[in-house]
Amino acid sequence: MPTGSSPTARALRALEILQARPGTTADQLASSLGVTERAARRYVGILREAGIPVESARGPYGGYRLGRGTRLPPVVFTEEQALALVMAVLDGQPAAIDADDLVGSALSKVIRALPESIGRQAAALRAHASAAPDRQSTRPDPAIMSALVAAVADRRRVVVTCRSEGGEEWDAEVDPWAVVVRYGRWYLLCHSHRAEAIRTYRVDRIRAARHTPHGFTPPGDLDPVAALEENLGAGWKYPTRVVFDAPQEKVAPWIRPPMGRLEPDGDRCVLVGSTRNPAMYAQEWLATVPFDFVVEAGPELRAAVATVAARFGAAGITRREREPRVR
Repeated sequence: MPTGSSPTARALRALEILQARPGTTADQLASSLGVTERAARRYVGILREAGIPVESARGPYGGYRLGRGTRLPPVVFTEEQALALVMAVLDGQPAAIDADDLVGSALSKVIRALPESIGRQAAALRAHASAAPDRQSTRPDPAIMSALVAAVADRRRVVVTCRSEGGEEWDAEVDPWAVVVRYGRWYLLCHSHRAEAIRTYRVDRIRAARHTPHGFTPPGDLDPVAALEENLGAGWKYPTRVVFDAPQEKVAPWIRPPMGRLEPDGDRCVLVGSTRNPAMYAQEWLATVPFDFVVEAGPELRAAVATVAARFGAAGITRREREPRVR
């Protein structure tokens, strides 16, 4: 919204605050605007004079809120907000530089709706920026994402059709707790009735999502990001159990959440988890941990570690040492 010290600018800022935080008290509104409580009430009066119904209620749950059916003025951005929006879009979706891209066409509409002076800066940023795509990021289907978000909001159980990296498909009936984005990848955090356990599915690998008539109640103390981090290493095909010859506090900084759960074991620690790709687990994750370890389970990971060890061992042998001696 526009910034400034004029009554109109502050009244519009008050409107923005009430729209974002219904139930804001006069004292809270004054603090957000940087004015006295009396002045805050005056800006509420300006909004009412402009025909915007601002309701007020007394008591511990009182405060100001916009009336139902309020028709708000067009959204207005400052130059900094507009540029930050374009930067965020291009950072998350490099293809949005192209106006024919789905997100790119939406960004074009936003830029065209901006005031000329601000829109010119946003258009220039988009025209002259270059973005390298993140190889690790993924682009879920917007229609499937919409269905999942609606199910999360409505607390409605869904049946998802998932496809593995190898092309295998299966259906799972789940309670969708949250959709979480992590390092450019979107995940569905849910309770799977098929597994009777918490599961995390990559949304880009969900081929369909069908709503069911069944509702659900998510955990009251749910922290979606923390729950996702804790469960990324669970439920995969190949179990893993790795014992490190070092205490937990030293090993912990080197362990990524998808590797599993790290538990103390005296002056050692144990990493318990699972993986769908033992070779990647051994080469990209375990090989970077600077402590001695033993793979106690499972056999697939043990074989993958042996392969990596043999390759690294061979890398330290010179060509002369490799060649057989001829007498």
